[in-house]
Amino acid sequence: CHGSLAYRHILYMLLKVIQNLNGFRMDPIRISMRNVKSLKLSSSIFTHGSTPLSSLSRPTVLPSPRKPCSMPAIRAMKTMQGRVVCATSDKTVAVEVVRLAPHPKYKRRVRMKKKYQAHDPDNQFKVGDVVRLEKSRPISKTKSFVALPLPKRNDLGIPMESQQQPVGVE
Repeated sequence: CHGSLAYRHILYMLLKVIQNLNGFRMDPIRISMRNVKSLKLSSSIFTHGSTPLSSLSRPTVLPSPRKPCSMPAIRAMKTMQGRVVCATSDKTVAVEVVRLAPHPKYKRRVRMKKKYQAHDPDNQFKVGDVVRLEKSRPISKTKSFVALPLPKRNDLGIPMESQQQPVGVE
């Protein structure tokens, strides 16, 4: 009778309760009545046929208060840059974005191309234009980006060397 599956299951469940209460672990493979009898139980546990709730509850650990983060959250892939490859649809352009990614087998960096549909409300972009894609709410089934013109490279107002006139020549 002692080797039956139901008996071993009851012993196993009893050991799990005792382990939780006493705070130690016992190998569940070697469950026998000898192991159960050798455990030292607190006097208040199983005294009246039930366990007080205070002994069953685990100690609560309060989370440490979080400090407000001064850095903005990282928002990956919210803006991309690509070239317009199709502008025939009304208020929509197809933009091809090229990125470098390692080849899955050979680990060499290869160019990966992907086409995105972007919203162009004024139909201002033509094929070949380089645009910036900005993530937005879904506009249609395939459009969730807005095409924006790229800012000028020279935003500082300093003329480039090719545009500067020689100082000594009049």
